[in-house]
Amino acid sequence: MTALRIVTVDGSPVHVLESGTGPAVLMLHGSGPGTTGSGAWATTAQALGTSWQLVAPDQAGFGRTPIPAGSRGGLRLWTEQAAGLMDALGIEHYAVVGHSMGGAVALALAAARPQQVTRVVAVSTMGAPGAPLSADLDAVWAAPAGPIGARDMLSRLVLDQALVTDSAVEARATAMRAGEAAFASLFPPPRARWVDELTLSAQTLAAVRAPVLLVHGAEDRVTPLGTAAQPLLEHLADVRLHVLGRCGHVPAIEHPHEFRQLLSCFLRRDRGY
Repeated sequence: MTALRIVTVDGSPVHVLESGTGPAVLMLHGSGPGTTGSGAWATTAQALGTSWQLVAPDQAGFGRTPIPAGSRGGLRLWTEQAAGLMDALGIEHYAVVGHSMGGAVALALAAARPQQVTRVVAVSTMGAPGAPLSADLDAVWAAPAGPIGARDMLSRLVLDQALVTDSAVEARATAMRAGEAAFASLFPPPRARWVDELTLSAQTLAAVRAPVLLVHGAEDRVTPLGTAAQPLLEHLADVRLHVLGRCGHVPAIEHPHEFRQLLSCFLRRDRGY
């Protein structure tokens, strides 16, 4: 059963997609304009079935979750809000799956909550020390709300341009318009500073004790493999990297079956399968 609900975290509402029962998995979306928890993860959640309790929030500034008063967003807020959400739901132990920006949040959360976070899957992740702002990420963050911006953004996210359908563009353009005001405050130019703000220190990465699976597309132009995933192999204590050929920034869309197999297999290890 899938449900949308509002959970109050530190006095601020967080909109959440929940499905299934069993061991909990927190699923954190990326940073593209128009991105939401349900938009990023609903198809994956449906395909995984009811074996896990999946929790996919709209992070602050995205979807219907507002940025709390007095804040502007950022890694610290998103990490604290994710931890507070799981506390509010009464979930003591959980795995975390994060895409792009969400991968950096997932790793930061694992470092901050080593007793709670059991596993991390960081997909096309940000957060690696020294990673620069790519031209494609700069363009994604700058994409104007509307069909032209949506089409340009989606074309940068995927390798297979056949996936950039008119219906996908229309849906993303609608989502971009709905969140335009909040998103404008998150990554204003110059944008290299926001990549730096999402960078995790060597000390933080060394504090991640949970096993980590990195999943990355070989042709990812937004967070390139060589500067985003590979450097993390030097900093994480228990890590493995799976590279998908002919894949850009969104493995869950470009290779959905293989991605779900990787995810399911890695998460099942906590269940003794």
